[in-house]
Amino acid sequence: MRFSKPLRSFILLAALGGLALTRAADLKLPNAEKSLRFAIIGDSGTGGKPQFEVGRLMAEYRATFSYDFVVMLGDNIYGGQSPADFKRKFEDPYAPLLSAGVKFFAALGNHDSTSERFYKPFNMDGRRYYNYKRDDVEFFALDSNYMGPEQLNWLREQLKKSGAKWKICYFHHPLYSDGRKHGPDLDLRRLLEPLFIEMGVNVVLTGHEHFYERVKPKSGITYFVLGNSGELRPGNLRKSADVDRGFDTDQAFGLMEVSGDELHFQIVARSGQTVDNGVLTLPKKK
Repeated sequence: MRFSKPLRSFILLAALGGLALTRAADLKLPNAEKSLRFAIIGDSGTGGKPQFEVGRLMAEYRATFSYDFVVMLGDNIYGGQSPADFKRKFEDPYAPLLSAGVKFFAALGNHDSTSERFYKPFNMDGRRYYNYKRDDVEFFALDSNYMGPEQLNWLREQLKKSGAKWKICYFHHPLYSDGRKHGPDLDLRRLLEPLFIEMGVNVVLTGHEHFYERVKPKSGITYFVLGNSGELRPGNLRKSADVDRGFDTDQAFGLMEVSGDELHFQIVARSGQTVDNGVLTLPKKK
């Protein structure tokens, strides 16, 4: 029996056990040829049903938007750190992605053990902080649990050496946040923000707050908070003039695509709803 294309998509999602009947056709990104594509998750490692549902939706989107790696913003494994915990809170929820060869690059959160840096699928290679380059984008994964002089000096040197068109820093604790529970880490902001401005950082990704928030640009830098890929704190986002877009009623993950001077982003809720999307453009050189 031959099914129509919409019905085939429905049957595929049902077989995957997906929460939503939303199709990957809801993609809001250009999906341009030869662009750099990646996904983002934060505060994910609960092992609960919502994490699995987000993981399945990530795999569904990848069928259309073929990304090769995922950025993890900390709190990757809550609670126990046994092999069974890593399986239930990471390997099983993202099994379709891992089996397809998708790489995960983790930063450490306050609920993470520092020993996670030795867990091979997190690709930290034993380091608390590290950097890597993909096309015109360089990523700097930081450990915001302890931002000591050694890490700051390393970051300054690596940013200074970077010739990348886009510089993206990611770590756990947000410099800007309108969360009722935590709010911004002002001490961390005093340490990092002047360096980010001086060295031309374009985008900062953080977690910790269990919601999604895009902050209005500060000194040319766009700050994203995405800490609801497993955990969720409903109603925790305060109304603020600083919020460009916020979402605190469901779990979510992010997708980004970089092509030339443009970075496109889309944030997708567990229900399949797109809760934010847009494009950032590099300023023209004078």
